Amino acid sequence: MKKNKPKYMQIIDAAVIAIAEVGYHQAQVSKIAKQAGVADGTIYLYFKNKEDILISLFEEKMGSFIEKIDEMIEGKQTAAEKLLMMIEAHFKNLSDDHHMAIVTQLELRQSNKELRLRINNVLKGYLRVIDKIIIEGIESGEFSSDLDVRLARQMIFGTMDETVTTWVLNEEKYDLMALAKPVHKLLIKGCGNH
Repeated sequence: MKKNKPKYMQIIDAAVIAIAEVGYHQAQVSKIAKQAGVADGTIYLYFKNKEDILISLFEEKMGSFIEKIDEMIEGKQTAAEKLLMMIEAHFKNLSDDHHMAIVTQLELRQSNKELRLRINNVLKGYLRVIDKIIIEGIESGEFSSDLDVRLARQMIFGTMDETVTTWVLNEEKYDLMALAKPVHKLLIKGCGNH
């Protein structure tokens, strides 16, 4: 598989930086190649085109993030604890990687319909993790028994996503991690059994 070739991740990481710095539309393949320290032609040994780079980048980063989240929440007892852990990990992941935050919050949004469908496909794995937490919370009685799982998932993901987007648009001037607990409290109250 091309993914095991040594330059694959090098190109992915370079693409994150190039796209964050000049935007997806301005980031030519030659700029990504230069950032990765490879010849332009080398890119095409791994990727079909720039769109393929963007999707692959998101698949790689999101895939490893989902694995990390799954491991982190494994040992937690309650759905509320798992939700907090997930929010903290989501915020930390993006606050630790300025370029990736710009790419996920701004550059992935400006894409065409076909690209959006492929991006949404990648997101499904993350949304399944959220669903699992919600269903567990309903089954344990932590969350309201009549909670609409799909709606709750949209609200949880949407709240985290919008919080990060606002932070990016405000040039990351404040501590994103400081918002994890207030966001968690808001979401728990929304899902809560009261």
